[in-house]
Amino acid sequence: MTPWQPLTESEQLTDIVRESYEHPVLIFKHSTSCSISAAAKGKVERQWGEAGLDSTKLYYLDLLRYRPISNEIATKFGIRHESPQLLLIQNGECRYDASHMSIRLNEVAQLVK
Repeated sequence: MTPWQPLTESEQLTDIVRESYEHPVLIFKHSTSCSISAAAKGKVERQWGEAGLDSTKLYYLDLLRYRPISNEIATKFGIRHESPQLLLIQNGECRYDASHMSIRLNEVAQLVK
């Protein structure tokens, strides 16, 4: 089971940065109207159990409902907005940024070990 944490308020970004100094944090940005995004989300859900990321918090951002938060993420971490997109936040910085079918949890797992 994928431990999705809803990302619905921009104030949560401050918490995410703070948390990232204690343990890695993932943000998955998802467009609920896009079939490619749905496929990427399904891939994350299928790979989660085998990836060994149980101690990693995984936030889920619904881009259609919370687009301003996505824009704030792009500004805060200096990354380009994509959808779908997976970001790894460690020590206050984005250490991994992949989009579409380039999202690979095994690559994330290598970075957090």
